[in-house]
Amino acid sequence: MRVLAVDPGLTRCGVGVVDGVPGRKLALVEVGVIRTPSTDPTPRRLVAVEDEMRQWFARHRPEAVAIERVFADTNVSTVMGTAQVTGIVMIIAERLGLPVTLHTPTEVKAAVSGSGRADKAQVTTMVTRLLGLDTPPKPADAADALALAICHVWRGGTQNRLEEARLEVLARTVNRGSGIPRRVPPGSVPPVQRLRAASTQTSRAARPASPDRTPPPHSGAQPR
Repeated sequence: MRVLAVDPGLTRCGVGVVDGVPGRKLALVEVGVIRTPSTDPTPRRLVAVEDEMRQWFARHRPEAVAIERVFADTNVSTVMGTAQVTGIVMIIAERLGLPVTLHTPTEVKAAVSGSGRADKAQVTTMVTRLLGLDTPPKPADAADALALAICHVWRGGTQNRLEEARLEVLARTVNRGSGIPRRVPPGSVPPVQRLRAASTQTSRAARPASPDRTPPPHSGAQPR
C-alpha cells in the first residue's frame, strides 16, 4: 500500500510517501516540505500549496491519504492555516477517489515509538530506524509526515481489512435477503399481533378450569 501523508501547515507543510504493508519492511518513496512565504496573501499561499500538492499526487499515485488531525490552539491564525491546508488535501483526494484518514498526534507517536507521550526527537529516531535511513529526515515537518505515513500503514491496513470483512458480510446478508420487514397489506393483521393472538388462545385452552366454577349440566337423562 502506498500512503501519502500530510502534516498540514500554511508556512511549512510536511509531505511524505511510504510504501508498505503491516508486518513487512517499510520503504521511503519521497519526503519534502511545501513552503509559502508569510508575506503573501492567504489566497495566493493556498493556491501555491494546492499546485504543489497536486504534483505530489500525480507523481506518486497513492492508494490512501493520511492527514494529521487539527487541534485547537491559542494561535488562531496557525489553526486556520492548518485547517485550510487540510481542506485542500481532502478535496484533491476526494476528486481522485482516494480514502482519507485523520490521525491524532498521540496515535502517531504511539504507533511509531510505542508511547503516546514521545517527544519529536524520539519519533524522528524511530522514523529513521524504521525506514532504514542514513540520516534523520529534516525539518521536523518532514519527519512528522513520515511518522504519519508509517502510522497509517500499520493502523490503516488493519482498519481496511476490517472494513473489507464488514462489507463482505453485508454483501452476503443482502444476497440472502435484506432483512427488512415486508409491508403489511391494508386491512390485514400485522404478523406480531397474529402471533400474540395465537399465543393468547393457546394459553387459554391449556388453562385448567377454576374450582369455584359450576360444572356444565350433564347431557344425559336426569334421575327421577
